Amino acid sequence: MNTTILPPAPWTTREDLAGLVAALDPDGAGLCRYVGGAVRDTLLGLDVKDIDMATPHLPEETQALLKAAGIRQVPTGLAHGTITAVLPGGPVEITTLRRDVSTDGRHATVAFSREWQEDAARRDFTINALYADPRTLEVSDYFGGLDDLASRTLRFIGAADQRIREDYLRILRYFRFQARFGSLPADPAAEAACAALAPGMKGLSRERVASELLGLLALPDPAATVARMAQLGV
Repeated sequence: MNTTILPPAPWTTREDLAGLVAALDPDGAGLCRYVGGAVRDTLLGLDVKDIDMATPHLPEETQALLKAAGIRQVPTGLAHGTITAVLPGGPVEITTLRRDVSTDGRHATVAFSREWQEDAARRDFTINALYADPRTLEVSDYFGGLDDLASRTLRFIGAADQRIREDYLRILRYFRFQARFGSLPADPAAEAACAALAPGMKGLSRERVASELLGLLALPDPAATVARMAQLGV
């Protein structure tokens, strides 16, 4: 099995990040990994703006480790396991591994986990479920995200209709990521699920919808995607 390593990027050599890793995983036992957009965009050779980390540490354990290392922290989402480490080079969100217990189309009730694949399984798209070891930069891929990234294929993890029913905002996220990363033709099953379940977005807050739409419209060339959304009734 081939091993994928993150290519060189300015953010991976930050001294403050090395200090954060040392605080969370002093013995190199694999107790933290970079996850999501930073890993995805680095693999694509894009600039990285936000850095997220995942850890099996419970939130209170993360807080204690950061305090012991003298790292300033903000409890930005304790109920969902997220603590923000405030570093000189920029904030880093650290979230405990999770699994969904229940969802209602808007919010999820989560339980904390110690399994990396369980955490990956609750993420929306395969290209967003990539993790990287902060010391070796080796990438962990549980759902074929590396192949999808190489072919610019945007694919839900699991059945598209099930994942959308968990959170209807994923419809708008699908089209935003399709406009940014996806190749054509798009996944017919994903488009069909987005079209069929679009009425579910009526239960979302205006703020969440506006954030996704503005993110889509800020992309270099969103016109074709917006036209496709109109065709599908989204």
